[in-house]
Amino acid sequence: MEYIALDAHKQYTWARVELPDGTVVQEKRIPHERGAIRRFLASCEPGSPVAVETIGSWYWIVDEVEEAGFLPQLVHAHKAKLMLGQVSKTDRLDARGLIRLQRTGTLPTVWIPSRELCDLRDLPRTRMLLVRQRTQLKNRIHATCAKYALIIPCTDVFGKRGRETLLQKLQELPPQTAFTTMCLLNQIDALNEQIARIESRMGDLFEVTEEVSLLMTIPGVGFILAVVILTEAGDPGRFGRTEQFASYSGMVPRVHESGGRRRYGPLRSDVTTT
Repeated sequence: MEYIALDAHKQYTWARVELPDGTVVQEKRIPHERGAIRRFLASCEPGSPVAVETIGSWYWIVDEVEEAGFLPQLVHAHKAKLMLGQVSKTDRLDARGLIRLQRTGTLPTVWIPSRELCDLRDLPRTRMLLVRQRTQLKNRIHATCAKYALIIPCTDVFGKRGRETLLQKLQELPPQTAFTTMCLLNQIDALNEQIARIESRMGDLFEVTEEVSLLMTIPGVGFILAVVILTEAGDPGRFGRTEQFASYSGMVPRVHESGGRRRYGPLRSDVTTT
């Protein structure tokens, strides 16, 4: 068996291979192109563990590691950095540190979702992105109305009645502001269309299973949010306790306890969303 570490970046990966006794077999920079990781691993011992840091491009790297017949280990980068405690940081040092954690059996890894689940996750994640963009545009229009004391006597400015009133009052705005506000409204319409298309596709691909039905009994959770929870949580069997799932979901606050006093801070932002 060999220990293999891949310190991945956007354009390339720094790879290091060591024997169990610490002998360095090879170390090189691999450009990011499909098939490059497989070609590199072809000279290594099949079945060896391969540590891969959780960066944005890990999807295809893990696929190539599996296709080459090796065991991918997706590393929790933040925890690994804390455990190594290195003052200096280089690609060589990072790869060497990952192998050191591999050899001692302390490499902090995260669950690797299936290729199919990774693909399905793109639907609700893209929908959330588009919804955030739509909210930003709506907030900008609200700010424009407030800036020029433009009162829209409707609960929902972007509903049918509110939209009609807003269009009528655009003439009260300065010409360039009226023009840009109309541009924002058109962009909102385009986002609404794309969001509707994604929701329709989600309705076709995701069934109302027993798990979805149970999640929908929670107040405020509908079909879309239930799908988001299921796809992000993945296999619930990987959590040994409910506390672990709560931590994975980012619902566990920071705790500072000293001298018999305990204070709770904001929710943690360093949990993995893999």
